[in-house]
Amino acid sequence: MLRPAKAGRSVSLAWLGAVPFLIYVFAFLLLPAGQVLVGAFKDQQGGWTLENISTLFDEPYRSAYRNSIEVSLVTALVGGFLGFMIAYSVIREGTPRFLRSAFTTFSGVAANFAGIPLAFAFIATLGTIGIVTQFLTNLGWNPYDHGFSLFSKTGVEIVYLYFQIPLMLLVISPAIDGLKREWREAAANLGASPLQFWRHVGLPVLMPSLLGAMILLFGNSFAAYATAYGLTAGGVNLVPITIGFFYTGDVLSNPHLGEALALGMLVVLALMMLAYVPLQRRASRWSR
Repeated sequence: MLRPAKAGRSVSLAWLGAVPFLIYVFAFLLLPAGQVLVGAFKDQQGGWTLENISTLFDEPYRSAYRNSIEVSLVTALVGGFLGFMIAYSVIREGTPRFLRSAFTTFSGVAANFAGIPLAFAFIATLGTIGIVTQFLTNLGWNPYDHGFSLFSKTGVEIVYLYFQIPLMLLVISPAIDGLKREWREAAANLGASPLQFWRHVGLPVLMPSLLGAMILLFGNSFAAYATAYGLTAGGVNLVPITIGFFYTGDVLSNPHLGEALALGMLVVLALMMLAYVPLQRRASRWSR
C-alpha cells in the first residue's frame, strides 16, 4: 500500500531537478525573446508601430538577410556534404578504429573553436600577409591579385566551414551507425550493387538525418556573430553584425529596429525548426 505513495513522491522530487533548467530557459531564452517580440513593434516614444517591421524590407537590411541566408546555405550544403563523406569514410567497416577516435576528438574541439580566435587563425594563415599567402606569393601566384579576399563574403564562408564540417561529422555519425550491416548483406545477396544499395536503401534511410543535420548547420551559421565580425570588422553586411551595431553604440537612432532585426532572425530560425522536427522524428524510426 505504501509503494504507490513512494513512487509518487519520487516522481515529484524528480521534477525538482528540472527547476534550475526551467529557470535558465525562462531567464535567458523566453524572457529575452519576449522582449524582442514586444520591442520590435514599438517606436522611440514607446507607442505601437509596424514601421520597424516594414523597414526590414528596405536596404541595407534586405541585403543583410540575403547575405546571411546565402552564407548559411552555402556552408550548410558544402559543410554537410563534406562532413558526411568524411564521417562515412572513418566509420565504414575496414577503417581502423583509431581513425574514428581521432576524427571525433578533433571534431569535438574544432566544432567549438570559433569567434575571435578562429578569425585570427585564418587571418594569420590566409590574410594578406598570412603564411599560406606569402608561400603562394613566393611561388609566383598571389591569390589576392586574382580576386580572392579572406575579408569578403566568400572568406566568411571558408572560415565558417572550419566548424561546420566537424559539427556535421558529430551530428551525422549516429545516423551512419544506424545503417545495419544486415541490410547491406541482404542487398548483396539479392544481387544489388553498392550503387543500388545506396540509391534504394542507404540514402532514403539517411536522408531525414542528412536534411535535419544541414538545417542545424544553417541555424549555426545564421546566428554566428563573433567570427564574421572579427574577420571583417563589419565589412560584410550580415544580420548579426547589423544587430550588433545597434547595441555597441554605432547606431542609436532607433534601437527598436535592432529588435525587429532580431525578430526576423527568430522567424527564420523558427521556420528551420519547423522543418527539422518532423525530419528528426522520421529519422528516429530507423534507430529503434
